[in-house]
Amino acid sequence: MAAVRVTMDVGSDAVAVITIRNPPVNALALPIVAGLKEKYAEAMSRSDVKAIVLTGEGGKFCGGLDINIFAAVQKTGDLSLLPDTSVELVVNVIEDAPKPSVAAIQGLALGGGLELAMGCHARVSTPEAQLALPELALGVVPGMGGTQRLPRLVGLPKAIEMLLLSKSIIAKEGKEYGLVDAIASPEDLLKTSRLWALEIAEQRKPWIISLHRTDRLGSLSEAFETLTAGRQQAKRIAPNVPQHKACLDAIEEGINFGGYAGLLKEAKVSKELICSSTTKGLIHVFFAQRATSKVPNVTDVGIRPRKIKRVAIIGGGLMGSGIATSLILNNTPVILKEIDSNLLQKGLKMIEANLQSLVKKGSFTIEKMNKALPLLTGVLDYSEFKNVDMVIEAVVEKVSLKQSIFAEIEKACPPHCIFATNTSTIDLHIVGEKTHSQDRIIGAHFFSPAHVMPLLEIVRTDKTSPQVILDLMTVGKTIKKVPVVVGNCTGFAVNRTFFPYTQAAQFLVNLGVDLFRIDRVVSSFGMPMGPFQLQDVSGYEVALAVKDFFASSFRGRTLESELVGLMVKHGRNGKNNGKGYYIYERGQNPKPDSSVQPIIEECRRRANVMPGGKPVTLSDQEVLEMIFFPVVNEACRVLAEGVVIQASDLDVASVLGMSFPNYRGGIVYWADSVGSSSIYEKLNKWTELYGNFFKPSPYLEERAMKGLPLSMLHVAESPQMKARM
Repeated sequence: MAAVRVTMDVGSDAVAVITIRNPPVNALALPIVAGLKEKYAEAMSRSDVKAIVLTGEGGKFCGGLDINIFAAVQKTGDLSLLPDTSVELVVNVIEDAPKPSVAAIQGLALGGGLELAMGCHARVSTPEAQLALPELALGVVPGMGGTQRLPRLVGLPKAIEMLLLSKSIIAKEGKEYGLVDAIASPEDLLKTSRLWALEIAEQRKPWIISLHRTDRLGSLSEAFETLTAGRQQAKRIAPNVPQHKACLDAIEEGINFGGYAGLLKEAKVSKELICSSTTKGLIHVFFAQRATSKVPNVTDVGIRPRKIKRVAIIGGGLMGSGIATSLILNNTPVILKEIDSNLLQKGLKMIEANLQSLVKKGSFTIEKMNKALPLLTGVLDYSEFKNVDMVIEAVVEKVSLKQSIFAEIEKACPPHCIFATNTSTIDLHIVGEKTHSQDRIIGAHFFSPAHVMPLLEIVRTDKTSPQVILDLMTVGKTIKKVPVVVGNCTGFAVNRTFFPYTQAAQFLVNLGVDLFRIDRVVSSFGMPMGPFQLQDVSGYEVALAVKDFFASSFRGRTLESELVGLMVKHGRNGKNNGKGYYIYERGQNPKPDSSVQPIIEECRRRANVMPGGKPVTLSDQEVLEMIFFPVVNEACRVLAEGVVIQASDLDVASVLGMSFPNYRGGIVYWADSVGSSSIYEKLNKWTELYGNFFKPSPYLEERAMKGLPLSMLHVAESPQMKARM
């Protein structure tokens, strides 16, 4: 690994090029901060240096402050570990220096990297470089002047948009807003930057200190109107976290009392946030997501991924079309197979509609769409399968159909071809039962919509070869998914962990709790929607299809409810036909449908579980706990059986697959914040009242008795820890 360092080269033009060298993204580690101060001091002392160009090695400017510093502060509580980069480095060393600096940006300038660049007196960039201040996504606010300089360079509305949404822009867009002063090709970047720096030094270009500018802030009344709108947006998009409000407070301080006062406010709130529960949860997810790329006996045994040149997808429905969209979006040719021409045309049109939707949202260009579509081929038989490297089966959850497909593709495909199934529930041994290629069978479980949701659950059996696992992990990364490798069982990691979520919610309805209140409580906790609206959106067919799999696999600890069956019987099918628990009308938000109440009452009569026939009285906190503690309990079983490699994998899977609030750190991390003893006691109480659905698992009981966190997988003398992987 290359040494972390900062170098300086002085040219004959009297411009010193200071280069950050900390691969892979030139993060601002402590040695880099010290090196920058040292090289700037040297440049200031040398008479042969008139100006400075600041850049990064390897085609990347700077990826921001090293997140490991945040982790160290959280672990120790020692805020002195944070370098004073805002005033000591950006203001004193760069911005207020007697010699001008120009940032030469290529690849990316993120977080502290962009803040460094904004402290320079001009910015020259390659056109496609990514620029962003994504700190709020990690629970903190920019700590090197970003809340002050960004509004002064791009204007308050655009700055608030970029900050609150952690939104990146490319440099040529940054040029339009005033964040970038000049665009240059990669070949001309240093030459243009050196010339610009020299012209500032020689007073042929303006020497601009971003922190002193006020011309882009508008009048006080305009600024406060924009800030008020920003605060309303923050309440809407991030109601349970503090960093958005703190960011706007720092901006307001700078508008009221000047940029330097704003810097001091920013530094204060940034330090206050670092050890908050929100930031700890987000930092945990950040590192946990990166840890998923390390899989024992797969990524550490010296094998290399094979090139997957062409993928075949069987089934052009919602999932198949979404998977195909993801692949062609990222330049992988796809063959889409359907059983008749009508279904095939429908699938092809759905893929085109997916691409058009991305264009409409601005996340994809028409030019890229026109390049992606020719990568898609539709077929009605297996004749083209002789040249594919991977097949992904994405048909309905019907065992006999999947088994027949796998038997057919084994005959049609080359001997190296990977056989993947998108099943969300069915045991892979059953899917591949009629083949002789068990080492090539793997689960590729995407989440709907597949071209949007970031998780790829990779399911391996005890026979799946490490090569196949590594190949699918590589495909996942290529199509910008986060691959999490899990073991083979009914529901795998995500759906198995969360099957009690819907069942508990339906049980509460049968106990007399208002259905729409349950959704409100769960949404307030941070889920994007409650369990009943989610069921509307997911479709009732899926719920009915997998119901028996869970009931047979987990006998004695599932809850039977007739609610979904009754909904279908009464002509309701969720969002698919516009009528579910909610009413769905084009262009409008879903509205609770009061006419569903007779169906709920019928379900309650059939269930007959209300104590004394009267609805139970529960607080919102009790509602929340009765829904999520059974989920935690099933997560404990998943951990005990070794379905996931490490507890943090389940945190990542819950955040990316079920949209569990990331600022709560994932399902296991959150459970540890509540405490294993508290969860165990509540589940025990409900077991006595309502039965074995709530019965604590041995894994949970053991940790509760010993006062240990659930994330600690290995406990001495534990009989539960028999790894399945």
